[in-house]
Amino acid sequence: MRKRVLSSAVFILMCLTVTAPAQTTNHNRDFDPLHQFNSAVRKLVSQVTPSVVQVVATGYGPVESSSGNNSALVGMQEKIGSGVVIDPDGYIVTNAHVINGAQHVRVSVPIVAANESTNEPVISRSRVVDARVVGSDEDIDLAVLKIEATGLKALPIGDYNKLRQGDFVFAFGSPQGLQDSVTMGVVSIPARQLDPDSPVVYVQSDAATNPGNSGGPLVNVDGELIGINTFIFSQSGGNEGLGFAIPSAIVAYAYPQLRKYGHLHRGETGIGVQAITSELAAGLKLNTDSGVIVSDVMPGSPAENAGVKVQDIVKTIDGYPIDNLPAVGTRLFMRSGGDQIKLGVLRGSTRLNFVVPVVELQNDLDSLATVVQSKQSPVSQLGVVVIDLDPAVAKKFPTLRIGSGVLVAARAIDSNADVPLEAGDVIHTINGASVKTGDDLRATLNHTNPNTPVVLQIERSGKLMFIAFKLNEPGR
Repeated sequence: MRKRVLSSAVFILMCLTVTAPAQTTNHNRDFDPLHQFNSAVRKLVSQVTPSVVQVVATGYGPVESSSGNNSALVGMQEKIGSGVVIDPDGYIVTNAHVINGAQHVRVSVPIVAANESTNEPVISRSRVVDARVVGSDEDIDLAVLKIEATGLKALPIGDYNKLRQGDFVFAFGSPQGLQDSVTMGVVSIPARQLDPDSPVVYVQSDAATNPGNSGGPLVNVDGELIGINTFIFSQSGGNEGLGFAIPSAIVAYAYPQLRKYGHLHRGETGIGVQAITSELAAGLKLNTDSGVIVSDVMPGSPAENAGVKVQDIVKTIDGYPIDNLPAVGTRLFMRSGGDQIKLGVLRGSTRLNFVVPVVELQNDLDSLATVVQSKQSPVSQLGVVVIDLDPAVAKKFPTLRIGSGVLVAARAIDSNADVPLEAGDVIHTINGASVKTGDDLRATLNHTNPNTPVVLQIERSGKLMFIAFKLNEPGR
């Protein structure tokens, strides 16, 4: 009898639960914090995803043979990474290491449709388009790509200085080639310094990232770019909660220059700095055992002319307090020529203030490009301006393995050529024939029929490689 009573009670309770009005359940969900959070995340993802692309870079590399010996075989390989649309007219930011050495770069761009019920963007499919490398810098591991497209959804760049430990972040990209993936985590530390003597910092987060996420965006809760995912620390090769991203402040500094010049125009003050350690403080008898000390002032530099001296302790930059080396990075070194830095230092027990102008470092490629463009000598079929590698020019590039050829000084303005050449490349041969001058190069190209395969042997960063492509028809 007791069993029957219990069974009846359970049955009645189940009926009451099942027959509870659906409207009440839905109404409660609207005010439930978990459902509100879920809806907010879903909305953010739908807003960001149209700005995220997959990058496929194709180039030659070692191929493992059946015997396991990979030293003798070379074949075509693919690297898959990610990128983020930074300008609606087809400009994309990714990692330099994703596209380095590539003969051909393609980008998979999401095709966006509107959800009829919610009017939110929905990714229905994607289209694959060719991309050209506009600019790249290996030191900061950033590159800019250009595709022929307009009206793309660009991701806004967030204010890195507002990023705090514990902030929610979202990593977008193509881990292991799985496009349109997103993970969530928190900022472990907004300025992780991996080298104690370098001001370079990264955003460290525990948002899951894996090979293929490189170049994709790390996004804050406002849907803004606050980092470019670049590498992970892992014993297994997969995610272990230690992901690192290039701060958005560096992206904001580098993108306009890479787009315009193809490389960075670094500003210089002549100041070298180091972190103060307890040993350094004891040895130099400093009044503090932490902070940042001036370790070098270049002779004749703006810093020396302003009055800055070695062993000055940096206290403020442009009014912002400085108490560690990571705080110096973007405020001191990511500056352009023409800027002025207000520097507050402690010299002994005396506080001093200096105004240090930032001068632009002269870049050999810039001066060469000016010479070439003044002579009106672009190679239209390749979309570049070149200069003959005579002994005087070769001296500017002492690491060249072959001291003759044609130096790519810059990309030609308004060129439609899609040849993956970069400023600083040296062209040594074309279809196996030696190239000594720009006239040799032009003559060969002028006698080459459209749609004919062309192979250039080039030297890039001390490495020889081939670039293969088909010559475009005139005017295309």
